[in-house]
Amino acid sequence: MGSLGGQSKLPPILDFSVLRGRRLTTTTTTVAFRSKDAALRTEFLQELGQACRDKGFFQLTNHGVSAELQQSIFAAAKELFDLPLEEKLQARLTPSTKGRGYETIGDQMLEPGAAPDTKEAIYLGEDLPADHPRVLQGEYGCGSNIYPRSLGPRWHETCMEYFYAMTALAQEVMRALACALDIPEDYFDRFTESAPTATLRLVHYPPTPRTVSDNEENNKARGCGAHRDFGCVTLLLQDQVGGLQVQDEETGEFLAVDPCPGAYVVNLGNLMARWTNHHYTSNTHRVMNFSPADRYSIPFFFSGNATYTLETIPGLEQRPPSALTRKFGPVIPPEPYGPVSVTDFLRDQFVQSYKRASDYRPESPKTVNATT
Repeated sequence: MGSLGGQSKLPPILDFSVLRGRRLTTTTTTVAFRSKDAALRTEFLQELGQACRDKGFFQLTNHGVSAELQQSIFAAAKELFDLPLEEKLQARLTPSTKGRGYETIGDQMLEPGAAPDTKEAIYLGEDLPADHPRVLQGEYGCGSNIYPRSLGPRWHETCMEYFYAMTALAQEVMRALACALDIPEDYFDRFTESAPTATLRLVHYPPTPRTVSDNEENNKARGCGAHRDFGCVTLLLQDQVGGLQVQDEETGEFLAVDPCPGAYVVNLGNLMARWTNHHYTSNTHRVMNFSPADRYSIPFFFSGNATYTLETIPGLEQRPPSALTRKFGPVIPPEPYGPVSVTDFLRDQFVQSYKRASDYRPESPKTVNATT
């Protein structure tokens, strides 16, 4: 079970079922999380836990999301990004749009020292009207979606169908993560099922020109700069162009994560790393699109209930020594973490990433997005 071809440094490919108590098989492994076979379930959870501790990344197949829905969301992305720039800018992401809207190339800079990210994207979330109680209370990440109206209501309906499918999958993944930590399966339920905050992002990476002298390390151009995700868990659907790279935190090398058709690349964010006191890790990754083709990806960022206060999970107070010795890992303070709200934790990280871009390119509009 797990990684293919003996590539132990790469995120393992794991089979998963959202059908309770049902056993399915594929050409590579047997679905185990919901299997009644105790040995299979134990093996799966051990490998999942190992991936979360060592890499913070894994790929997920047999997840229950239909190929038709995946194809529909890619078609929606292409339809959006094929629009003229002036039309896309009518739905521009600004501080007043509550984390919704379109960002153009160069608006965000995730990697200090690199150029601003060479990507365009749109942010969508649960579509709540202005008079909804969560919006009126100013809850983090709550608001109405904005997008070019020429796309029509069917475009938005497709995006929302996909959004809710991802919400359900993220909740199921969180239960598996709890089991792999050997805590009750429903430990995260109050966080994941009570008014969760999540963002669906459609992203387009145009090809990045490469000169004869360029290589991946001296070229400052990034489709998406090296970073760790900010929230709890990310579910990424990528096309077959490739370009996603995950850092080996022992050597510093960036390893290509080749697309697995229909699979989700799942990675843990800084919120989950902090909550588990680094028993689970959040790993550095980036996108380098040196392909001559346009790349499309559909990340779904799940951050749970924004009003929730994070405190180290009971039983995980002892920080694992491996978290402090990774050569290329995050700088971890020696003192224990105190409580922090999800809202405060996320807002601080997002503001920093957009401030870097506006400082680098001071003549550009400042479009700080403070949601996942």
